[in-house]
Amino acid sequence: MISFHKKMESLLNHIVTIIILFVLSLLFSLITSAYVHAAAKQKPNVLIIMVDNLGWGELGVYGGGVLRGTATPRLDALAKEGTRLLNFNVETQCTPTRSALMTGRHPIRSGTTKVVFGKHYGLVRWEQTLAELMSDAGYATGMFGKWHLGDSAGRFPTDQGFDTWYGIANTTDEAEYSSQYQFDESVGRIGKIYESKKDQTPVAKENYDLDTRRSIDAEITQRTIAFMKDKVKSNKPFFAYVPLTQPHMPTIPHKDFIGKTGNGDYADVIAEIDYRSGQMLDAVEKLGIRDNTIVIWFSDNGPEGTPGQQGTAGYWRGHYFTALEGSLRVPFMIRWPGKVPENRVSNEIVHVVDILPTLANAIGFDVPEDRMIDGVNQAEFLFGKSEDSSREGFPVYNGNQMFAYKWRNWKIHFVELDNMFGEVKRLNVPLLYNLITDPKEQYDILTEAEWVWPIFSKRIGGFRDSLELEPPIQTGTPDPYVPVQ
Repeated sequence: MISFHKKMESLLNHIVTIIILFVLSLLFSLITSAYVHAAAKQKPNVLIIMVDNLGWGELGVYGGGVLRGTATPRLDALAKEGTRLLNFNVETQCTPTRSALMTGRHPIRSGTTKVVFGKHYGLVRWEQTLAELMSDAGYATGMFGKWHLGDSAGRFPTDQGFDTWYGIANTTDEAEYSSQYQFDESVGRIGKIYESKKDQTPVAKENYDLDTRRSIDAEITQRTIAFMKDKVKSNKPFFAYVPLTQPHMPTIPHKDFIGKTGNGDYADVIAEIDYRSGQMLDAVEKLGIRDNTIVIWFSDNGPEGTPGQQGTAGYWRGHYFTALEGSLRVPFMIRWPGKVPENRVSNEIVHVVDILPTLANAIGFDVPEDRMIDGVNQAEFLFGKSEDSSREGFPVYNGNQMFAYKWRNWKIHFVELDNMFGEVKRLNVPLLYNLITDPKEQYDILTEAEWVWPIFSKRIGGFRDSLELEPPIQTGTPDPYVPVQ
């Protein structure tokens, strides 16, 4: 009898244990499912690193690397971890590319095709920037580096959607001013490095001269890492925009990189760019956010063209300020583990204006509908659901003048300019090049392929019609700006 009771007690204990384990397993599954569901709903962080005037042919994965005096292992590795584009296109100058990124609009629309010294310039407050849209979507927004979209009250980064900013307002040329021939401090402009918080007046922290020019990208990198750490700690999705200042002239490296390659300042600077990029990528890894961070890396323009400091477009011809492929095509890499295909290379056309609507799709914010948006959503293509870009072409402006139009593998030029210091020649008869058979754009074949001329005419006419429907903002327009009805 006692043995029977013991057996029953043991059986009941076993049943209770099984029930407890089942309940615990169920609870664990529910908790895990909730965690996975929450993680799936968590908005991805965005890190955009943009270098200044780095040509298509500089990095190892674009045919440069050791051929240009230094390996670029960190950026070569990034290319393999995501998708690398061979036909990513920008504008012909620094300011227009930056405004195209921020607004998703061709700069001819926003009055940001160029900078006129001594004239009010930059984005009017009416423009809606990528930073403003992401801030409205719940993101912490930080910018660290070169702005070049306005240097007056109301037009600094922290007036245009960024919570915090450290960097320079204008071009790196200013770093040279105070060291140039017969510089007069009483009337000459001395560049400044600024720091600011949202809606605050930027404070000049120090002069931007040849000494701070060497160290600024190191400081930009450290401040970016600190920003990312702080936002991860506070569980806040972030948008970190990092427009580094190198290799724009004066192309001189940080003191730690002087002589590092043995191949001169330019190669030393490329080595530093690779290193700084690696520091930020390492921080993303250490913070445990690699899988939930969209990393975009590209250059704002084609290669530096200043004699003695010139870069290379590699396979292509031309420097920035021209409408040649060397000006327009730049390195571009995007990584988002599990979303962007790894080790993928494509020659499909993408333009810098496409970044804003593509991020809108990935993150879930609305693209403005009360103005012309030139960017197209490239999510299907960049996230591997399609092999084809959503874009076939785009107009090429230098200043307020259309220099060319690119469509598929064709380019038609209305203005001839071979280098940034050359003579601008308005053509009586356009030049037509096929970029597959003639990547250097040297052999006009308009008479051999006249069938494409009506296609170009229709596209160019359509774009010009859009400028009639929404008249462009003129350079120098003050705030507040009200669109012409």
